[in-house]
Parts: sequence; C-alpha cells; structure tokens
Amino acid sequence: MISTTPSPAAFTASGPLTGRVRVPGDKSISHRSLMLSALAVGRSTVRGLLEGEDVLATAAAMRAMGATIVRGDDGVWTIHGVGVGGLLQPQAALDMGNSGTSTRLLMGLVASHPITATFTGDASLSGRPMGRVIDPLGLMGADITSSPGGRLPLMVRGMCPAVPIEYRLPMASAQVKSAVLLAGLNTPGITRVIEPIATRDHSERMLTGFGADLTVEIDSDGARVISIRGEAELKPQDIVVPGDPSSAAFPMVAALLVPGSDVVIENVGINPTRAGLIEVLQAMGGDITLINERVVGGEPVADLHVRHSPLNGIEVDPAIAPSMIDEFPILFVAAALANGRTVTRGLEELRVKESDRIALMAQGLAAIGARVIEAEDGLIIDGTGGEPLPGGAPVAAKLDHRIAMSFAVAGLVSAANVMVDDMTPVATSFPQFASLMTSLGAQIS
Repeated sequence: MISTTPSPAAFTASGPLTGRVRVPGDKSISHRSLMLSALAVGRSTVRGLLEGEDVLATAAAMRAMGATIVRGDDGVWTIHGVGVGGLLQPQAALDMGNSGTSTRLLMGLVASHPITATFTGDASLSGRPMGRVIDPLGLMGADITSSPGGRLPLMVRGMCPAVPIEYRLPMASAQVKSAVLLAGLNTPGITRVIEPIATRDHSERMLTGFGADLTVEIDSDGARVISIRGEAELKPQDIVVPGDPSSAAFPMVAALLVPGSDVVIENVGINPTRAGLIEVLQAMGGDITLINERVVGGEPVADLHVRHSPLNGIEVDPAIAPSMIDEFPILFVAAALANGRTVTRGLEELRVKESDRIALMAQGLAAIGARVIEAEDGLIIDGTGGEPLPGGAPVAAKLDHRIAMSFAVAGLVSAANVMVDDMTPVATSFPQFASLMTSLGAQIS
C-alpha cells in the first residue's frame, strides 16, 4: 500500500506545456469492472485498468472473497468470477487503504451475501462517515457494526436472502446508489433506488452490459428510478477502460493557465454525468475542443485539445456539482487565475471527501496569495486576471490526492514555487502524475 513516509515536492512556473498525453484509466469504471467481473460466471478481461492504490485495494478484496484476478505482462487483467451469491468468507480484514469507493461499494456486495467482512483503512479513510451507506444496507437486513460516527473499522454481516427495498437518496451520491444496486444483485425481487439529482451512471451502464435486469425510468418529479431484479446471473465481459476525466482535469487546467500551452489529452471519458468541469471551463472562456469523439464499451470517449486561454469568473450552477464533484479543487485553482469573481455553492459533499476539501483549498489558496472567501457550502474566489499567484508558501495536502495535485498545478502559475508537503497520496489515483506533467514541460523539484 501507500508509503507512510511523506514525499514533498516543489512545483515551479515553467514555459509552455506542449505535447500529447494519455491519463490513467477511469477510477470509477476500474473499480466496477473488477467487482462485476468477480461476480460473473466465467472469464472477463479488463484493458486500461487504473493501477492505482485504490483500485488495487478493490482487486485484493475481491481475491480475498474468492475471485481469481491476474495481471498479464501485457497489462491486461483477467478475472475468473465466482458468480452472484458465490462470494466466500474473507479470512482477514479487508484493507481499503484510502479508497472510499472500494469501501462503500464492497459493503453493498457483502450486505446480501452470507458472509461477514471487516473493513479497515488508513487514517484519512477512517475519518470518513459511512452512515449514508449503513442506513440503506441496514434496511435490507445487513447487520453493520461501526466505530463511533459510522466510521471504519466496521463489520458487515450479510443477510441472505436480503430484503429488496425502495430507497430515495437523501443526497446526491453515486457511491450510495451503487452500494444499494450491488446489494440488490443477490436480493430476490426488485430493488429500487430513486435519485432526485442525477449522479455518475457507470454502475447502471456496466450492470446492463454484464446482463443484469436493470431499468431506468423518470418519475413525475423528474427523478431517476433505477430498478434491478435480484438473483442475477452476470455474463463475463471484455472491458476497455477509458481515461479518467478526474485525472485529465489536472493537465487540462494547467494547459489553460500556463501561457503558450497547447496540449492534447487522449482517450478521455466524456460521460455526461462526469463532464461538468469541461462545461464550466468552456463557460469561463477555456479553449477546449473535443476531437475524435467515439463510444468505447458503452462509454463516450474523446481526445481533448486544450490551449492556453484567458478565463473569466462565473457563478457555477449548483446543479452541475454532481457531474464534477471531484474536480472542484482544481476548478478553484483555475478561478484563482481568472478575471473577476467565481462563486461556487452547494458543495457540502466536499467537506466529507478524503479531506475537508473546501477548508483545505481555502487555506492553501490564501497561503499562496489568492483572494478567497470560505462559505459553508463552497468558495468565492476573486481571480488575478491571469497574473501569476505570489506562491512561496508550503501547503498541506492532508493525505488527499486531489488537493496535492491541485496545488501542484497552482505552483506552475505562481511567481515563487509552491511546496506540497506530501505527494505520496497521488498514487491512489494517478501514479504517473509527476512524469506526465514533466513530459509536457512542467518544472518539479
């Protein structure tokens, strides 16, 4: 797992960023491809899997519950599944590292199987609340014992047969939705999730691709009603994972901000439930062109051609938040260099991510000279109009990979370098971040 020895790095203003790059596979799709392949009967393959620490934690957990998962020398992963209902009792606690997605989705899988699993994680993950998943899984019959505040370590005792439920999400959360749907796979009858605000739909697309009986309807209130028929039999698949739009966000924003930059980011997933950042940056004046648009494995994909361009501050519609929730930290950096004021609201979810991303971004941006006001549910940022930030101060990532990478990009557009206290968490989602950025011309020491 991730090293516990901090690895600081300084990021310095550089010349134009140029070149063609390809970011790692989509983290959300990588997690789900391993889980569903492990529940299929037969042999599945996955190409382009993100080989970051979070996804490797999912692979280890599925192996512990009976699946055979092997990485070939050609980078293709082969999975022999145990079938829905066939998960085995793990012999030791499942160490989720820093991965909230692994934890919440695997809790859903275990909840409807006749097994008991203990989930542990690192200090950051152990501080994140799991109550939003515990509640609906408890309604389905799972017995979940957690640490105070609904946190890890926790134990899930699955119920088989579990009870099908109709669950209306109290907040927009693809992880909660997916946990309930995955529990519904081995639950007799129909399990329904009602989603008032649409979130990323990778679970629905992939479950359908594996052969699950799943339907999506829109009710009279405009909410999505997702129904899955349990005791499913999943068919093995050959999956190609597109590039992660959340990882593409960092070179994309860097290219917009560093004068003279001209970058192409290849093979990026542009699923509408994930493409909010592109829409917002284009609304701010960002020169981002989608080229070679295509569909790969049921997911829309494109190459992104990004050129340096002056940005203008805007008021970001809170309704777009679910489609870019992980990208707000890097958007805050873009806003700090824009012309005028950017206002973001409706981002309470950011306070319970790997860190309190609203507070950490406000503190770090202020330390390097940005003008920022912290609100309970977002940030208000008055940009420099394209002038470099002063920089020259260290920032703390607090074990959060997206905070670390966001301030790395900020260092590229600061007069004095920006020292990020620890870049090791970046291995959870984007192990090649530093080498990719230096290949474009970024200065890192």
